[in-house]
Amino acid sequence: MQYQISHADLSLVLALERGRSLAKAAELLKVDVSTVFRSIRRLESALGTALFVKSRKGYLPTDTAQALAEQAERAELALEAARIALTSGEQVVSGTVRLTCTEAVLHSLLLPALATFMPSYPALSLELGTSNTFANLSRRDADIALRLTNTPPEHLVGRCLGSTSYVICGHPSLRERLAESANSVPWIAPDDSMQDHPTVVWRNQQYPNLIPRYQCSGMSTIAQLVSTGLGVAALPDYMVHGMADVEALSAPLPGCDTQLWLLTRPDCRALRSVQTLFEELTPHLRGALLR
Repeated sequence: MQYQISHADLSLVLALERGRSLAKAAELLKVDVSTVFRSIRRLESALGTALFVKSRKGYLPTDTAQALAEQAERAELALEAARIALTSGEQVVSGTVRLTCTEAVLHSLLLPALATFMPSYPALSLELGTSNTFANLSRRDADIALRLTNTPPEHLVGRCLGSTSYVICGHPSLRERLAESANSVPWIAPDDSMQDHPTVVWRNQQYPNLIPRYQCSGMSTIAQLVSTGLGVAALPDYMVHGMADVEALSAPLPGCDTQLWLLTRPDCRALRSVQTLFEELTPHLRGALLR
């Protein structure tokens, strides 16, 4: 008969995966070292596979142990959520919500918003993923998408939180050179994977002969290069506000204003966890766009 793994087994694997030593695992489990040693050997024998490899760095988990540790963490979170529910009553918001957005939106808008209200929802867990497409939401790989777009997919539902403008930005020392000629400063721009980006369309119309010196696959990377003083770039104004030693060197670029949408699938709309995130994120993100 195949061995039926228990909660105690999962706790054992998780403790050794976290502690990387018998002593630390024993401390986490509140047992002695010999108990941990015998228990892990017994479990490996029952499963017929090695779970940990001893090295100079301690006990290193195998792929099997890592998979078990992940399940143990989920069980740990579920148990904590149940305890909170019993303490707080039926109105507690719990569960796991998968949220997707771009790297730029994650760092500049989403994370500051989450920091303000997530501590109030200890039973609510988030899985954050970064992507530039809607495909993962459509494939049910995510529950909520935060996207900059003027044409959200019709099969998704949600709300527009406002819009952002794009400006040319860079170190103040580049202002005079840029005013003299666009070609007198190095440009940092999206690469061919983002050829339909509004700033790329604008640049091709305004400066068809301009060749960027640096090309990147994401706006976050572009912003990092701008921060080092390597050149100028067209970035959303909400990013420029948080960049040290970087200023807007132009007025908002015509035709580049883009809406920020908070979206979900119709089947997720009624979930209490999704509703809560919609209601909490909306005022924080709208406020960030208005700064």
